[in-house]
Amino acid sequence: MSTPPVISVMLIVPDADAAVAWYKAALGATELWNLGGVAGLEIGGAPFFVHAVNPDNPAESSPGGVTSVRIELFTDDPDGVVAQAVAVGAAGSAVVSHEAPWGTHRQGGFTDPFGHKWSVGDRSPLG
Repeated sequence: MSTPPVISVMLIVPDADAAVAWYKAALGATELWNLGGVAGLEIGGAPFFVHAVNPDNPAESSPGGVTSVRIELFTDDPDGVVAQAVAVGAAGSAVVSHEAPWGTHRQGGFTDPFGHKWSVGDRSPLG
């Protein structure tokens, strides 16, 4: 029997320890493991990684505010999540109602202190 594919997110950050602490404070992330420079975290059962910048590998550099990737986080309380992230240093945008093919949903977002863009909504179109 084959194992189904898994998609994961690895956020490259200048300081992995600082990022782990920030994601815990801002998003209530749980640390699954930490190897020093790379750590596994989860938010409500959704795992992701943080990895320190590797100057020897251009693919492992922090976005510095410019990125083509947006992390989508869906929760029962998008207003509270965005407010908490802003309270501990993120730049945020208000959570507002949007009409979408899957119905009305509330979504806003923030940019974390490491340059990663997050959208926070109440309903995922994926299920």
